[in-house]
Amino acid sequence: MFDSFYRMHQYLVERTQAPIRRALMDEIDWHKRLIGIKGSRGVGRTTFLLQYAKENFGPRDRRCLYINMNNFYFQGKTLFQFAQEFMADGGKVLLIDQVFKYPEWSRDLRLIYDRCPHLKVVFAGSSVMRLKEENPELNGICASYNLRGFSFREYLNLRAGTNFRPYTIREIQNRHEHIAEEVLAQVNPLDYFNDYLHHGYYPFFLEKASFIENLLKAINMMIEVDILLIKQIDLKYLAKIKKLLYLLATGDYGAPNVSQLAQDLQTSRATVVNYIKYLSDARLLNMLYRPGEDFPKKPASILLHNTNLIYAMMPDFNDEQMIMETFFQNALWGRHQVQKGDRSCTFVVDKNMRFRICLEQPKRKNTDVLYALAGVKEGLEQEIPLWMYGFLY
Repeated sequence: MFDSFYRMHQYLVERTQAPIRRALMDEIDWHKRLIGIKGSRGVGRTTFLLQYAKENFGPRDRRCLYINMNNFYFQGKTLFQFAQEFMADGGKVLLIDQVFKYPEWSRDLRLIYDRCPHLKVVFAGSSVMRLKEENPELNGICASYNLRGFSFREYLNLRAGTNFRPYTIREIQNRHEHIAEEVLAQVNPLDYFNDYLHHGYYPFFLEKASFIENLLKAINMMIEVDILLIKQIDLKYLAKIKKLLYLLATGDYGAPNVSQLAQDLQTSRATVVNYIKYLSDARLLNMLYRPGEDFPKKPASILLHNTNLIYAMMPDFNDEQMIMETFFQNALWGRHQVQKGDRSCTFVVDKNMRFRICLEQPKRKNTDVLYALAGVKEGLEQEIPLWMYGFLY
């Protein structure tokens, strides 16, 4: 019964050519028996699973199998039954893509974990999935990771043929002058930075098709499939969610006027707040709060999740300050808590680091603020090149 699955697995693994090795590959604890990898559309979830199979098993090793929940086979057999039979056939690692397309996915993953002790499961799904919050049966047994789009470091390595490693935020703070010296000895990162801002976050920029058209399709799929399907929202509300995203993207990036948005969308304030959260879960935007505040309070500011989204949704957008702030918060997203700053700083990071994003050298400086400067190759003391924060992963 597995022959057709093995043939498809072999075909896909043989043809997988990951442009670069993603940093997440070395961060995952592969000894765990149940591993969840979440990511938004377009960041390379499928390629990541297939690359893991290629590196660790090769295309013909039947101990590892990639399956996709889009397969109609699973309309007649449960995922748990399939896993049992795969293990009985000698299977060791089951790679499950689009897991949220299977209605009882969390229940079956729990059954597999409990009753298939010799089987490892690595599953990938939408960033909209709330693995532990909405699926308590997975608490304590599932190791969850986020797959993001390309960092500027990954993009630079791919485009310039370099092999720079990631740096921690503390390394950048304390050694940025030395890091800049090492990087500039091989390449000028500013030669690639604007291209990254425009189209470098999503790996499908490597495809010959129009990047913007592909990204617009991905944005629509994030809303039409991921949000509506996973959050079980009626199709008739689709237009309201799309309009909300547009209004937030083209707004002033301050605290959203929820009452006005509710009026524009002809819905309730509570619904607007929930929709904003869903768009954040889909990694279409990021909600920034002031220190001490959090959801469900209204955010102090909203930014699109990454700069590529800005250029796709607003081709004529030219607010360079907002573009650089969007780059910074996206570079830190997922590993660091980024909060809205006060008059002295743009952002507060991890509750104690204060950053100001600057387009030019500041005339006055506060000793407790780090200045991330756009457009400079190297910095000095408190002044750190903005591009370097793209080396965090």
